[in-house]
Amino acid sequence: MTTPDALAAIVGAGHVLTGEQAAPYLTDWRGRYRGTALAVVRPGSTAEVAAVVRACADAGVPMVPQGGNTGLVGGGTPDDSGRAVVICLQRLNRVRAIDTANDTMTVEAGCVLHAVQESARAAGRLFPLSLAAEGTATIGGNLATNAGGTQVLRYGNARDLTLGLEVVLADGRIWDGLRGLRKDNTGYDLKQLFIGAEGTLGVITAATLKLFPLPAAQMTALAAVPSLAQATSLLQRARAAAGAALTAFEVMARVTLAHAVETLPRLRTPLPLQQPWYVLLELSDAEGEAHATAVFERLLAEALDAGEIVDAAVARSLAEAQALWALREGIPEAHARRGGNVKHDISLPVSRIAEFVEATDAELRRRYAWIEPIVFGHLGDGNLHYNIGTVPGTPIEVAFAHEQEINRIVYDAVHARGGSISAEHGLGQLKREAIGRYKPALELELMRRIKRALDPLGLMNPGKVL
Repeated sequence: MTTPDALAAIVGAGHVLTGEQAAPYLTDWRGRYRGTALAVVRPGSTAEVAAVVRACADAGVPMVPQGGNTGLVGGGTPDDSGRAVVICLQRLNRVRAIDTANDTMTVEAGCVLHAVQESARAAGRLFPLSLAAEGTATIGGNLATNAGGTQVLRYGNARDLTLGLEVVLADGRIWDGLRGLRKDNTGYDLKQLFIGAEGTLGVITAATLKLFPLPAAQMTALAAVPSLAQATSLLQRARAAAGAALTAFEVMARVTLAHAVETLPRLRTPLPLQQPWYVLLELSDAEGEAHATAVFERLLAEALDAGEIVDAAVARSLAEAQALWALREGIPEAHARRGGNVKHDISLPVSRIAEFVEATDAELRRRYAWIEPIVFGHLGDGNLHYNIGTVPGTPIEVAFAHEQEINRIVYDAVHARGGSISAEHGLGQLKREAIGRYKPALELELMRRIKRALDPLGLMNPGKVL
């Protein structure tokens, strides 16, 4: 039987946490899931991760890999049995190599996303994965959930930004797949099995990531839009005008933005909140500021003439651009302070989003007079955060009391339109049961076969995904 003392012999007594020391690692970021554990172990190298996994596998002890503990579906939280060992990877935080000629960097799984971005920038390169929790989320967690963020429209999500992985398998062996190759047609692309698997197949300990040139200029604007359908038209216009230079296209309902501004005094909006929808769009230009400005101003002028926007505020400095992005990035924090909401991280064909929102809003309001949809997300790649709050005077607890019914209505509507009930947050514990209703039986069977092949004892993050 693996004991804290046996684990201490591998990583040192100071890196095996129990009791009150372990408590912060046993509750998820939203406070929704709380578990217990035999211990929390903080290895400092891939070799130590492998030794911990071998010891747990030999003793039949479940393992829960954990990064920055910023997940939203309980994927990094143990159950309440007290049998599992949480393997926290935050000490694996080295940038191992940056190859500017190959436009790659190799980093360990515990590197915080913001630190990876800054290391790339210091080398004159861009690592484009960007999301609200980037100051605490780790690369390992980003890969385990196939994180998306705000620039998927141009660069793709975590899966698209990864060339190679280093993984500790369920039996403690180390697979070194850290190849910085963009072409390698020598069999199955094994790294893709582990990206998005939420730690259920192995422990990602390092990754080789793609880098890009820094843009010569960036333009950012907040536009007031009369309808979500017009926002979709604006997206099509922006793509035609800017092509690959369009790096972000975020949509926010008026009520969503109003809540953020009301709740966080540091936020300021440059436009009156009078339209039902607002779009934050960004262009990253390779030619220079003059070219970027010309493209942006022509795009906005044509959109204004077409009625796709009513007004727009263009950032004229880095500080103004950061202030616009702060509005978007402050939304999760603001709603957490307001007591939270029933969250849905969904994806749909962009062409179906406006109709989905209109129809689902109507259906929910028909059933529940106190419903207040709080909608925002990455319209450019079809990922919407369709969250449900309550109108003033109704406690949010009322929505949580009806969460299962609300989820069913939303998920059925998403599925009927060819969408997915999890776009970038993963399944974790939150959606583990629901996925059985929407995934084809054969697809689930294939997933279970892969799980059995790579983790025959079922010890890697049990109770998650499947």
